[in-house]
Amino acid sequence: MENKYDSLKLKNQFCFSIYLCSKELINKYTPLLEEINLTYTQFIVMMYFWEYKKSNVKNISRALLLDSSTLTPLLKKLELKGYIVRSRSTRDERNLNMTVTEKGMMLREKALVIREQMSKYINISNEEAKTLYELIYKVLINTQKKEMK
Repeated sequence: MENKYDSLKLKNQFCFSIYLCSKELINKYTPLLEEINLTYTQFIVMMYFWEYKKSNVKNISRALLLDSSTLTPLLKKLELKGYIVRSRSTRDERNLNMTVTEKGMMLREKALVIREQMSKYINISNEEAKTLYELIYKVLINTQKKEMK
């Protein structure tokens, strides 16, 4: 017989399993990223730059769901490492434009090795990974567009 509190058991919490998985994945990424002198958050920002080459804080924030108070110091560190350059917009000095540098693009080759190593840790098929990605993004999109009532 099902207890009315069964839904509150950790083993029945979808969000808890996602939390644990995220935490463990980042723990696996950490030593690999240390080899290329990046944190996980810096790594996802660099993946954004490898794809788009240039951007501004607003677009990066929107794409990665990071607020500007998180992004600003992170972008400064990436600039100090020589991976991006920041410059003020000529149209509006309040806006910062950023472009990935050649050094930043070269880092992409090392990131391929990290991707391969993480795939070994995760050990799921490409089809399973695609399905998981789609389901997680479905949850993300649904949580962003619906307010609790």
